[in-house]
This record gives sequence, C-alpha cells and structure tokens, in this order.
Amino acid sequence: MTQRSRTKSENETEEVYEPSRATRLYVVWKKLKRSELAVFGFGIVLVVAILAVFAPLVAPYEPSWMGPSLRPPSMTFFFGTDAQGRDLFTLILHGARVSLYVGLATVALELFIGMTIGMVAGYAGGFIDELLMRVTDVILTLPELPLLIVTVAFFDVRSVHVIVLVMGLVGWPFIARVTRSEFLTLRESTYVEAARSIGASNRRIIFSHIMPNIFSTIIVLATMDIPWYIFYEATLTFLGFGDPLSYSWGVLLERGYLYFIGAGGPGSWWLITIPGIALFLTSLGFNLLGDGLRDALDVKTSGR
Repeated sequence: MTQRSRTKSENETEEVYEPSRATRLYVVWKKLKRSELAVFGFGIVLVVAILAVFAPLVAPYEPSWMGPSLRPPSMTFFFGTDAQGRDLFTLILHGARVSLYVGLATVALELFIGMTIGMVAGYAGGFIDELLMRVTDVILTLPELPLLIVTVAFFDVRSVHVIVLVMGLVGWPFIARVTRSEFLTLRESTYVEAARSIGASNRRIIFSHIMPNIFSTIIVLATMDIPWYIFYEATLTFLGFGDPLSYSWGVLLERGYLYFIGAGGPGSWWLITIPGIALFLTSLGFNLLGDGLRDALDVKTSGR
C-alpha cells in the first residue's frame, strides 16, 4: 500500500469556500421543509400576506359598501355581512393589511431600539452596560399588556400608528437582553480579536463581524413576536383603545361582540367567530414558522 503526500509551496494559498447568500437560504429552506408544521405555518403566513397585499383586487366589494345587513355566510357573501350591511369577507381581507402592518412595523421598531441598546451595552460594557441593563430590567418586570393599556390611554388620538409606537417603545427589552448576551460572547471570540489586532475599527467589528452572526437569533425572535403584537393590537382595540375608523380584526371583534351580546345573540355568530379564526390562524402560522426557523437556524433561545 503506497501513501501519497502532497506539500504546498509557500506561495500556494488554500481556497476557502464561502457559501453565497442564495446557498445559505437554500440550506435553511431544506431544513425547514423537514418539519411539516413549519411548512404549514409558512403556508398560512404566505396566504395571509398575499391576500393582504392584493386585498383591493381580491375583495368583491369596497370596505365601505353596504348591502343587506346580518346575512349569514353564503355563496353571495362568503363570510356574511355585519349589522351595517358591509361584506365581512372584504373587511377581513382589508383587516389583514392592518394586522400585518401592526406586527411588522412594531417588530421593526422593537428591533431598532432593542438591538441598538443591546449592542451598545454588550460592546461597551462597564458603567454603560450596567445603566442600560438596569433600565431594561425595570421595564421587563412590568406586565406588558397592562403597561400597554396605561401608556396608550395617555394619548388623545386613537390610531393604529399610536399603538405601533407604544408597543415598539414597550417591547424592546427582551431583544436588548438577547443582543447584549450575544455581543458579550462574540466580542471575545477569536475572529473578533484577530480583526481588532489588525486595526479594524469598532464600527467594522460590530457591523461586519458581530452583527451577521446574531441575525439568526434575531430573525427567530422577530418572527415569534409578530403574532404577539397582532394579538395585543386586537386586544387594545377590543378594549376601546384602537382606531375605530380602521378595519383591523380587533375592531371587527369589538363591534361583532357588542352586537352579539346585544340584539344579535347566537344568530349573529359569524360576527365574532370569523375575525377570531383569522386572528388564530395568523398567530398559529407565525408561531409554527418561528419554531421551524429556530430549528433550521439552530437557534437556542426562549420566547416571551
């Protein structure tokens, strides 16, 4: 048996293969497909997103259109009509736009605030870290939904944008703590020390070496937070703190419930059942997708 040995000359360099972004996405998708529940959740989210984007084209009527009132679900009115005679299927489609906007916009604001604070605390350390984390701990100890109710109540304007602003300002602490934890670990890693030794600036170290390595964790957390904020907006609206002029699912639930306990009774079951199912399925879809992404990206973290 002969053994061959190969030696590299000093001028030779070993080629390092770094997968492209498309390749990495394909690998994540292959892992995600192994979970039927994750694929099911992705399908729900995709359908809701498509219907929300193309709601004006898919909806059979305008949201302000009024026809016969309190018609049960039928081939003419798929989800029935409400007490004002508006087509509930149309309102659900347009409500999906509001709910997805609330979830995505709030998560974007939450990530901006939380990642900024966590990044500064984790990379700077010392007194700055201690101060920022004590503020974070104080907010984390407060119950989130009552805090949202109290904060929204201070605003005279009842608007979806106000709810997004308040939820983003209240919901960032968990993201901040996770980001700080990742920064504390990664700032002492070998490749960061190597970058620092060759004179890389703090900005380059943060955005080129540390941030790309925490995106997997942040993506999973953001996906799992979206249904929470959709639920919170519906809850605040149901309690009377939302925008009464919007078509959010919370508004539909509130009006349907008021009619149900008033003159409607069980004969108007679709007014609360259908918006409730829409909320449930959307939340289920994001949660299943988040669980699948956590496994596919090999992220070890706990949710809210």
